[in-house]
Formats: sequence, structure tokens, C-alpha cells
Amino acid sequence: MAFKGFSAGSITYSRLPDVFFGELLPQIDHLGELKVTLYTLWKIEHAQGDFPYLREADFFADERFTSGLAATPEEIKSTLSESLSRAVDRGTLLGVNSPEGEQLIFINTPKGRAAVAAIRRGDWHPQKSYRAEPVLTAERPNIYQLFEKNIGVLTPMLAESLKDAEDEYPQEWVEEAIRIAVEKNVRNWRYIEAILRRWQERGYDVRNDRRDIEESRQEYSNWEND
Repeated sequence: MAFKGFSAGSITYSRLPDVFFGELLPQIDHLGELKVTLYTLWKIEHAQGDFPYLREADFFADERFTSGLAATPEEIKSTLSESLSRAVDRGTLLGVNSPEGEQLIFINTPKGRAAVAAIRRGDWHPQKSYRAEPVLTAERPNIYQLFEKNIGVLTPMLAESLKDAEDEYPQEWVEEAIRIAVEKNVRNWRYIEAILRRWQERGYDVRNDRRDIEESRQEYSNWEND
């Protein structure tokens, strides 16, 4: 499946140190190692706690990630194990066994090295219940993508109108108004805008508006003729 491109709206970013591109990337020649390394960097950056880490179970729990490693559970387990070993051997990641014998994965940073040393000395015992969050999710389609997919070509003027709507109305409203326009086969931004204004004036109630949406159609027709 082809990647549809980065969205036009606001998206979040994850930081990567420059040394990753300047030193590590040219060295990594194994796809699994590259995926595991990038995933670990991303996940630990977004994890909670002063010394975040991953367990093998954290990798397996993210089906969206593991589905890109191999086809079967057996192959996934083998690929993940090899990829983690390669990243640890390279020194990108650090592996240490918990008191229960479970391998914990840290990034090889000063904080990661300090955590590993504390575990080995017995000064720190990670909580058994700790789980790193989040997991990978498909990006929720934003209103720009929804408009282009369901309504039509996004011109600069329409993009500006969508930006204004995004600032003025909850995203849920805009998405729902686009869906209603598609259902009623009125693929026009002014019709969508009429629905949004109606909700703003009278309150957001999708059930009632789906039964009485012809009023918005009439409002749109009146503005169209102005």
C-alpha cells in the first residue's frame, strides 16, 4: 500500500539526535535493526518516567509495529530477537536483566547507562507493572485529507477556509459535517459551512441534524443565491 504523504494540517514530530544520521545510520545494514532502533528511540521519548525502558513484551504488544517485521508470530519473534541483539551489540541500545530475569532495553544515553548500572548494583528494582506507552497508530485523517478524499480538489482559498474552520469549530464537527455532505451528495464547502454555522447557533446534535439536515441544505441554497 502506497504512503499517501504527510498531512497538510498540524502533525507531531519526534526528535532524533544528529549523531544518529551522521554516525549510526551509515553503519546499520540490517532492516530489522533499523526498525527496532527507530521504534525504541520514538517510544522511549514519549514514555513516562525518569528512566523509561522497554521490555520485549512492549514490542510484541504493538501489533502495528510487529506486522512490519515478519509474517508469522514465529518469524516475528526470531526477527525481533535478532534485531534487538544487533542493536545491543552495536551499542545503540543497552540490555540488562531485571531481578526476575526479564531483559530490559534502554537507550545508550547517560540516563540509560545510569539506570543499567543501578539495576546491576541492586540499587533500583523496576516496577513489574511498568509498561511503556504509546503504541503506533495510524494517523487520524485530518480535515484537509477528508476534504480532498470526499469533496474535491483543495485550492489555496479552500485551504484557508478549512484552516479558519479548524480554528473556530471542534475537529469532530468539521469531520461530521463533511460526512453529512457526502451522504447528501452535496460536495460543496459552503454546504459544509452552513452545517457548521447551524450547529454553532443551535447546538451540536448529530441525530437531530441527520433527520432535519434539509434545513442546512436550504440555508446553503440561500447563500448560494446571495
